[in-house]
Amino acid sequence: MPRKKSSLIEDLANILPWWVLVILAAISCFAIKYLLPPEFLAPQDANPLSTLFSSARELILSMISFIVMAIFLIAANLSAVNAWKKRKLLDRQENLDTIKNISWKEFEELVGEAYRRKGYAVTECGGGGADGGIDLVLKKGREKILVQYKHWKLQKIGVKIIRELYGIIHADGATGGIVITSGSFTQEAEDFAKGKPLELIDGTNLLILIKEVQKKQSGPVKVNEQSTFCPNCGAPMVLRSAKKGLHRGEYFWGCSAFPKCRSIRHFKQ
Repeated sequence: MPRKKSSLIEDLANILPWWVLVILAAISCFAIKYLLPPEFLAPQDANPLSTLFSSARELILSMISFIVMAIFLIAANLSAVNAWKKRKLLDRQENLDTIKNISWKEFEELVGEAYRRKGYAVTECGGGGADGGIDLVLKKGREKILVQYKHWKLQKIGVKIIRELYGIIHADGATGGIVITSGSFTQEAEDFAKGKPLELIDGTNLLILIKEVQKKQSGPVKVNEQSTFCPNCGAPMVLRSAKKGLHRGEYFWGCSAFPKCRSIRHFKQ
């Protein structure tokens, strides 16, 4: 379902951080009152009505300045509130269950906030919901990455979506693309993405991404640590991935007390 049309204030709040909007409010107020040419809205001649026009000009400019400043300040307030809500949304995520229980809009905000914390400039494109187009554009330096999250509650994402994004990347001139789901991808989708500027983020990797950028997160990424404890020493288990060998790239639970305790458990998504 297409998203409702947003207002100017909502657009400003979504695009710019609050502090930029406050600066723009101050600049616009100063520019309107002091930098506009004297002849703006008032004739500069010997006409007896010039004084009257000058007084009216000052009143009109003050009104315009107030309206423009109010628009920027209201947008700044909305931007600050939105930023606070997004930070709280990200910081309260604990596991895949909490992620799957949030709304589509919250899921979009969650992903956007995660990449902001990774240093990207994030633009929310309004892809149109769970079956829409590009949802986010990430920029950092020369990077331009297109992000989609389609059918994000389904268990398997097929190759069709990956192919479509790959075509959009070339048409747009972007440097790469990311498809995100709280489920997983088919083997065909993973095979197609290999060797291409594409990243497939399944539920496990999404949770790892979120845990990595959450406040005060240090050390190995802990996932569902309240219910996953080492059967040998009782320490929390953390989710790790094999770096080499036959199971390279696969995830497993490892004891957080490693290397003192080398206990591992099979990971089931």
